[in-house]
Formats: sequence, C-alpha cells, structure tokens
Amino acid sequence: MTTRALSFNAAAAQYAANRPSYPPLLLDTLEELAGRPLENARVADVGAGTGIATSLLHARGAKVTAVEPGSGMAAEFRRNNPGIPLVRGDGNRLPLATASADFITYAQSWHWTDPAKAGPEARRVLREGGALALWWNMSDHSAEWVAAQDARLHDFFRHDYTRPTSGEGNQRGGHPWTDVPGLDFTEREIPHTRRVSLATHLANLGSHSVFLVLGEERTREFMTREHELLSELFPDGTVEESYVVHLRLALN
Repeated sequence: MTTRALSFNAAAAQYAANRPSYPPLLLDTLEELAGRPLENARVADVGAGTGIATSLLHARGAKVTAVEPGSGMAAEFRRNNPGIPLVRGDGNRLPLATASADFITYAQSWHWTDPAKAGPEARRVLREGGALALWWNMSDHSAEWVAAQDARLHDFFRHDYTRPTSGEGNQRGGHPWTDVPGLDFTEREIPHTRRVSLATHLANLGSHSVFLVLGEERTREFMTREHELLSELFPDGTVEESYVVHLRLALN
C-alpha cells in the first residue's frame, strides 16, 4: 500500500464524521443495472473504510461483508457497524471464496488497487452474472465557488493537482483505470447535494490523503485561509456541497 493509502488510518474518525454519504438513487441504479435487488444479495464491499457505503448496502437488506486493509479504518468501521462482518484484505488479493458474491462494490476505493490484479480477483469472486460496481463522489464544478476553491488548491500545492473528491489524485473525468479485460462497463452519473457547516466542509477536505500526508502546519495554513474566504461567501456558516456520483458497473 502507498503512503497516501495508509494515511487514512490515523484520520479514520475524522473521515467517518465528515465524508459525504451517497444518495438512495445510487443503490436504485445498482439494482437496475445489475438486474436484481440488493436485498438478500451477497455483497463484498472492498476498501470499505469506515463503512459509509457498507452501512447503506446493509440497510437495503444485502448480506454484505466488508473488506478493508487499514487497521485504523477497520477499527473505526467496527465501532460504527458492530453487526456487519469485516475481513482484513485488499482488492489485489481478496480473502473471499471463488464465485461467492452477487455484487462486489468499490466506493471511492478502486483507484487504490492494481487493476491488473484487482480485475481478475473481482471476476474470480463474482458468481456468473454478478456485478462489479465502482463509484466515486466528485465535486460538481458547475458551482462557481467550487471552481474557485480548486484554483486555490492548485496554487497551494503547485503541482498537477486533482481535487481530492475526484479520486484522491487520479485522473479526473472518465476512469481509464477501471478497464477490466472481459467486462463491459455501463456508466451513470448521479447528482446529489448536502448542506453542512463550514467546519464540516473543511474537515471533509482535510480528510483526503493529499492533506493527510502534507503535515499539520501546512494543512492548518491552507485551512485557516480557506475558512476566512468561505466565511465571507457563506456568512451563515452553512455550505451546500454539490456532488456527482460517477458509477461504473459491469456484469461478470
């Protein structure tokens, strides 16, 4: 695992408290594209983190098992989801039986895998006709303030920077790293919003790996300035964050 991938373990509670969830329409779309309900389906949620997606799948009635490599994230998962099974492992070598899953889901996590290994592993674990679903929450740049914040992030880091909510530094837009030999992906985009406090917005931003590996002093420098700018823009202290979930799903 890379340093950036492992950086989440020390910030698992911050991640769980501040990251956005996913809209019900995402799960509806999973069912539509897979051609079967999530209820009673055997689901492996890989790179489950603190369980944001896992808990939604469980609430839909799925028989879900979480797979998470990080010790800190796994501990936070168990605190938040004591009734959901969790196994330690990652997508490159799944600790799951062959043909044991109806769905394998990757919520904000496929980009941490080696697709050349994770693709065949997913196909091994999926039953015939099972669905591999990969998705990312991406910030909606049609909002002027979001585009302006992106420009400040680019300037602050002074390198080829991709907004953290666009896949933790991987290529923005269509996801070429999701190509898996033998699978034909269908794509959907699902918009959603949430209204949060300015403090939550900044804590969410700070929970991304690009800040977690930056160091406390430099992170505080950016967040202090950002708080001042956004306080002027949102004087009531409430920020409306706009997202588009980019979903790719293929049947095995």
